[in-house]
Amino acid sequence: MKGIIFDFDGLIVDTESFWFEALKEVLFETHHVELELSKYSSCIGTGSDVLFRYLKELVGEGLDCGLIKQHALEKYNEKMKQPSLREGVIEYLEDAKKINLKIGLASCSSREWVARHIKPLNIIEYFDVINTRNEVKKVKPDPEIYIKTLTDCNLISSEAVAFEDSLNGLQAAKEADIRCVIVPNDVTRHLSFETHDYMLESMSKEPLSGVIKKICMNG
Repeated sequence: MKGIIFDFDGLIVDTESFWFEALKEVLFETHHVELELSKYSSCIGTGSDVLFRYLKELVGEGLDCGLIKQHALEKYNEKMKQPSLREGVIEYLEDAKKINLKIGLASCSSREWVARHIKPLNIIEYFDVINTRNEVKKVKPDPEIYIKTLTDCNLISSEAVAFEDSLNGLQAAKEADIRCVIVPNDVTRHLSFETHDYMLESMSKEPLSGVIKKICMNG
């Protein structure tokens, strides 16, 4: 094993739970509709256009996506005043550096969004490569961002493991032929993950070295 590639939203920082609550509140206040967690979670880990297509089906073609997004972002900012890392993330980053693994980040969010959240956490120096939707033509579940991150890290797929929290992210990693560890959050915990190589309740539950050993033993 020579490298690890992390997703960002929901995995490193649990932005997804806050965004779900913000969007749910706005939709109920403006259109009196309930946003279902099961449907929202299926839209996670890919471009926001997938989510807003569903919202148009839910509300109707008259939905002003820009306005909804603006109001939801305002609520999100109130809820997410200070980004915080999910448990175990910093230990995984530190351990990866200690054993000289390349560390990549592959996110479907914009570079601006990732930078906004990652800079206050002082972890940017851990990453050898950061790729966002700005660097690719197709986002997850398409494997392009994983293939690019492998190339940028000078790795081949068998030398890396991906860490994801969503079905779309898992599909992208597997289509890039990368082994994948799922670390679900409160929004994605109920999903039926099937093709992953390993699952963790939290990165705080098991050290990186133990996870890598188990994945390598499983081929």
